[in-house]
Formats: sequence, structure tokens, C-alpha cells
Amino acid sequence: MRHVHALRIGPAGFRVGSDWRGPVAELAALYDDYPAPVDGIPDFTVRLFAARPWRRVLRPSVTIGGDYVLPDALPLPLRLGLLAAEMGMNLQMALGQRRYLLLHAATVERDGRALLMTGVSGSGKSTLAALLMARGWRLMGDEFALIDPASGMVHGFPRLVSLKNQAIGVVERALPAGRFGPLQPDTPKGTIRHLKPDPGSVAAMDVPAMPVAILFPSFGHAAEVRAVPPTETFVRLTQASTNYVTLGERGFDALTRLVTGVPAHAIDYPDTETAIAMAEQLWEAAG
Repeated sequence: MRHVHALRIGPAGFRVGSDWRGPVAELAALYDDYPAPVDGIPDFTVRLFAARPWRRVLRPSVTIGGDYVLPDALPLPLRLGLLAAEMGMNLQMALGQRRYLLLHAATVERDGRALLMTGVSGSGKSTLAALLMARGWRLMGDEFALIDPASGMVHGFPRLVSLKNQAIGVVERALPAGRFGPLQPDTPKGTIRHLKPDPGSVAAMDVPAMPVAILFPSFGHAAEVRAVPPTETFVRLTQASTNYVTLGERGFDALTRLVTGVPAHAIDYPDTETAIAMAEQLWEAAG
């Protein structure tokens, strides 16, 4: 690859290479204070390349490759190169991570105690995580929660927060000094803008936390809180995990300990202020 940037996000090291300078330059600018992979050796490699030589210059389109790939994935236009790089790193984790149980969840932490938020796309978990970070919480991750099967602790994976559509303006107003990536319109999920985690979240990426509460948020409904029993939580989280089946017995044991030891609630909310109040109240109650 002609242009390369290497970085470590929590316990995972990446080497991102590209046929074009732009995606790597945007990635390096937003991850400028992240450490290099341990001993300079990445765990995963991402390649952003033109599937045909002329696609480097004629309507340039980015194909996402790497150690793990989805053969049928469609390329993205070069203007979405940063999104392609982020998708590539997420893909390597989703398909290749074997050390931790991965849950598709946003995670924030305060006083050594972590709050996990998971749900379908559009539920608002990324927005809530960013807004809680604006209120002093540590952002441990937006895309994945990494559960250590041995200890049950959550390990940080504070990648860029992927904000979508109306959430972009909400978070921009809450974090006027925040570092944002370029606006990326006309993606498969609408307009996307990435938010860099604050310096405290980056500096503490290697500090694990104990999960104390699990939330299943759902935006656009009247305010309501419902306790979710462990059996239902278990089923929901197996659906939210990309490697539960691959981990086998380790994954089953880790998830069983999580759902039997950590209370879970479904929260419906009409606006972000209501959701934040609910999240902080449930976190306090779990202590």
C-alpha cells in the first residue's frame, strides 16, 4: 500500500493501508494521539484499494480488504474513504477477534463502573454515549464492548463515534470544542460524521472497568423503563455478538456471568435529556 497508518485502539493494533492519500490522512488526523501497535506489530491489517487500476482515478471507488473480508461487499466512493477505513477496522474485529467476547454496544464508564448500551441501528446508543462523554463520563467504545471471559471486565475500544443524521447537530451543540471528522453525506445510513473521543477517554483506553448496568435504549417513544430478565438479556446479547458462537464454551460462560450478575433495563425515551436522566439513575441504582 502506498499510504499507511498504524495505531492501537485499546488491546487491538491495526495497520491501515490505502491506494489513496486522503483516507489515511483523515484517519491519522483524528487518531493523532493514539499509540502505535505493541512492539510495532499490528493484530489486523486493513487495505483500501481500487479493484481495477483505472478505479484509482476514474470515478475512484474504494474496495475494503484486509485479513478478513466480506467477498460480496460493495465498494464505496473515495469521498467516503474515512468511513471505509472505519468499516475495515470494525470488520477485522467482528470476524477476527478471539480473545474477548464482542458485543455490539456503546460503553461509558465512571468511577470504575461501566454502563453498556446496545440496540438496533437508530436506537440512539452512539448519541447517548457521546452526550454522556460530554458530561464527564469516559467513553470506552461506540461500536464494540470487549468482555474478558476470564475476569468479566470490559476493556476499552474507544474508536471514533459514528454519528448519523440529526444526531450530528445534537452532539455538535453539546461538544462545541469536540474534534469532528468531515461530513460524509449519502452513505447507506444517511449523513455520517465521526467524533473523536476526548483526551481522557483516549489516555485511559487500557484501564478496564466492571460492568454494572446494561441498557437497551429505544428512541422515539414515551418515557418508560422496564426491567429485562436474564433470559431475555441473554438472547438479546447473543444476537448483538459477532463472535459468541466462535468462542464456544468461553463465550457461553462469559455471557452467562454477565447477564446473571448485571441488571438490564429497556428504556424508551422521547428525547436525549430524558434518556440521559434515565441512564444516570439506573447507573446510580446499580451501585
